[in-house]
Amino acid sequence: MSDRVDGPVHVIGGGLAGSEASWQLAQRGHDVVLHEMRPVRGTAAHKTDRLAELVCSNTFKSTELSNAHGLLKAEMRALGSLILTAADEGRVAAGSALAVDRDVFSTGVHERLHAHPRITVVREEATALTSPGIIATGPLTSDALAEAIRMRLGVERLAFYDAIAPIIARDSIDFGVAFRASRYDKETMAGAGEEGAYLNCPFTRDEYEAFIDALGAADQHQGHAFDEVPYFEGCMPAEEMVKRGRDTLRFGPMKPVGLTDPRTGRRPWAVLQLRREDRGAQMWNMVGFQTRLRIPEQQRVFRMVPGLAEAEFLRYGSIHRNSYLNTPASLTPHLSLRDDPRVLFAGQLTGVEGYTESSATGLLAGINLSRMLDGLEPVLPPHETMMGALYRYLREADPRYFQPMNANFGLVDELPDAPRDKRLKRERLAERALGALAAWRDAHGLVAVEAGR
Repeated sequence: MSDRVDGPVHVIGGGLAGSEASWQLAQRGHDVVLHEMRPVRGTAAHKTDRLAELVCSNTFKSTELSNAHGLLKAEMRALGSLILTAADEGRVAAGSALAVDRDVFSTGVHERLHAHPRITVVREEATALTSPGIIATGPLTSDALAEAIRMRLGVERLAFYDAIAPIIARDSIDFGVAFRASRYDKETMAGAGEEGAYLNCPFTRDEYEAFIDALGAADQHQGHAFDEVPYFEGCMPAEEMVKRGRDTLRFGPMKPVGLTDPRTGRRPWAVLQLRREDRGAQMWNMVGFQTRLRIPEQQRVFRMVPGLAEAEFLRYGSIHRNSYLNTPASLTPHLSLRDDPRVLFAGQLTGVEGYTESSATGLLAGINLSRMLDGLEPVLPPHETMMGALYRYLREADPRYFQPMNANFGLVDELPDAPRDKRLKRERLAERALGALAAWRDAHGLVAVEAGR
């Protein structure tokens, strides 16, 4: 790495990730110019000009270590997160969830950043990538900056349309019903040399008809005005396809051709296929089932699928406007440009979903850019941690199928001799993760920064 750079670092985007990255850099002795286009140029989602404004939910989800989001928070706290400190100050009663008063939370972040002697907040639309710098503009990236990113990466477009299918935990699938096979036995597990690239959930005619009735009548999430987008044929919600006819799915993503149910020796009436999402085959994607159903409806309707009666959803389906990079095809492991490691990306633009996940990438981007400016190599948390496992997904996911991901235990390697009790298993995974993070932090001399007023 080059010698220390004393000029300012440019962080583009004043959301959660950009705010966290700016704080991490400034507290480590770097001058930061934080670019935020509001209120010079507003968005359809934001209502104020404050940094770190929450535009959707007011919850950062669970704080329990047996929950993936709780573990991720614990890891971030160990590294000194500004966002979580402000969230704690603005916390409102929500059981084990970290829910906040939006105004108290964003004001806490906003005032800290504006008061920091090393941070200059500039209200303007950034239209170019600056080195050294961090781009954390989120799903509402302006057209001009999106074009600059597109040109720099040499891609046709950013993924401005997000159609996500649910992901199911492997150990919640009934393998007495679901069977592994590929159509006509032609496909193999990518890179694994195994026959049967898919798990197949076979329907009888009566099961299919009941499923179609439930899917067609289920309650849909209407979203925000800034989420409203026209449906592309390749991203049509399953519930919209049903409106075209009862057999549309059976002749589309649920077609049973080339498949034989080993229980009957015959072709099923219809099949819902699950595609492996991760190297360890712990997460399985419901192929072709992008959806706008509300979460309780996804739980109710999709558990009608044969073999998924006890399904654990690691990610729910959604369809909305979103700009994100095809990270495994475009960026380095520490989420930088391949031709300039000191231009990093953070937040939802990298392909993570959720407040905590976005903040975590901002935290690590700030740490790594600080290290590089000090002449050190960037570092990544061990994959036993939730943060490290999320980064591994962004690095190793198949670029052909890459879609945004939230924190979940399916990303983390299994424990040897894992207990059968799910909560106990996750508590042990969390214990292993925090031990690995502490050792990694100490090995690299990563001191948690202060987040005081």
